Amino acid sequence: MHNITTPATAETDPLLPADAVPLGFRFAATRAGIKPSGRIDLACAEAAGGTTAAAMFTSNLVVAAPVTVGRRNLVESRGAVRAVIVNSGNANCATGAQGLAAAEATCQAAAALFACPAAEVVPSSTGIIGVPLPVDKLLAALPQLQTSLASGADAFSAFARAILTTDTRPKVAHRAVVIDGKIVRLAGAAKGAGMIHPRLSPPHATMLVYLFTDALADAATLRSMLQGGAEPSFNRISIDGDTSTNDTVLLLASGAAGIPVPAEHAGFRQALDAICHELALAIVEDGEGVTHVVTLEITGAPSDADALVVAKAIAHSPLVKTAWAGNDPNWGRLASTIGASGVAIDPVKLTITLAGLPVCERGERSPRFDETAVHAAMSERRFTIAIDLAVGDGSCRFWTTDLTTEYVHINADYSS
Repeated sequence: MHNITTPATAETDPLLPADAVPLGFRFAATRAGIKPSGRIDLACAEAAGGTTAAAMFTSNLVVAAPVTVGRRNLVESRGAVRAVIVNSGNANCATGAQGLAAAEATCQAAAALFACPAAEVVPSSTGIIGVPLPVDKLLAALPQLQTSLASGADAFSAFARAILTTDTRPKVAHRAVVIDGKIVRLAGAAKGAGMIHPRLSPPHATMLVYLFTDALADAATLRSMLQGGAEPSFNRISIDGDTSTNDTVLLLASGAAGIPVPAEHAGFRQALDAICHELALAIVEDGEGVTHVVTLEITGAPSDADALVVAKAIAHSPLVKTAWAGNDPNWGRLASTIGASGVAIDPVKLTITLAGLPVCERGERSPRFDETAVHAAMSERRFTIAIDLAVGDGSCRFWTTDLTTEYVHINADYSS
């Protein structure tokens, strides 16, 4: 298994090596006029006949129209997908019957272009909520999108850039696995910078993730693999604690490499897990206004689920996150948040270290606490906070960010 990272130096440079894009897919992007900026805002991924898919969607009860339609289509098609249509600049959420009609019209128009049932089209949207999608612009741009489809790194890169909103950069990852002497490729593209606290559930500003492989696998196998990869990655990140209405993770397998991959294949699962992890961290790194990326390592919890509760309580605390923004070694905010999390702890057993430096021992200020050293450690962009509750065997690793004035400015002005 190998991975090669090639940084792009310009907006049109390929984001992946030429041989990294999975076989059996073509990609395209164009300007449909949905974004006021005039930048590319409509993307398509065409899949070869026989492509199978699995998806995980937001658990938010306010659900965007493309999520409703995409979920239904995957059930109706039994996991068969021929095209993915993604628009950025408008979430098509809280738009009522008009929004559902727009998502359905998108699928029908794409189905006519790709000569497939409408149920084999998955729509996605990202952007502002509560504003009707200008679907006429989208439909008018679809034929141009279809005629410009191409395989290869340039086309994949255009797809990855077209799905962005407040992101400052595209996010891609890839792996290759050798199976029976042949190469199976995996590649993924993601967007997300704010409104990030995914709580993905099985098929039932936003995180969108599209994963492609040329392996041969049925939909049930893909579902098993996707759920295994998403739980310790996309479901373990948070920027602001807000779960989007449009969160989507879609895994497609074209089978073009001709290599069947069973659910238990360790090498393939490791590659998929690695891509999920890499993309999840890329989203956190590109968080709106972020100046610190913090890894939370929770141990000694009553259970793994309790450890996750503690991690989320910390990750979503404005008091804690603003302290991080100011490089303030105020560990008391951590202790207070842990105690208020609802998890049964024994305060006198609590231990906290920051970047390996002791700040709290047995529920009190550590006698080895060096405020100057901790402040210096917090001045780095990345640091780890380790918390040992010492009451059980539960553990969790979680990635989050600080909360800065720039985040406030971005979101105070988002719709205007």
